Amino acid sequence: MNLLLNGQSHDCAAPCSVAELLENAGYAQRRVAVEVNRCIVPRSEHATHLLAEGDRVEIVHAIGGG
Repeated sequence: MNLLLNGQSHDCAAPCSVAELLENAGYAQRRVAVEVNRCIVPRSEHATHLLAEGDRVEIVHAIGGG
């Protein structure tokens, strides 16, 4: 299935959860915020929230600094 990940086309096997997408995209161990179709998906739902064809996914990771 095809998604829009951070503004770019991204293919993944269906079914695909947010957690699986994070793993495949290299964000698995990072602290990130995930938005699917402009709605925040809480970390507690990453493993159960399934993505659908054409979903728009934004992943933002926190960067420390001052």
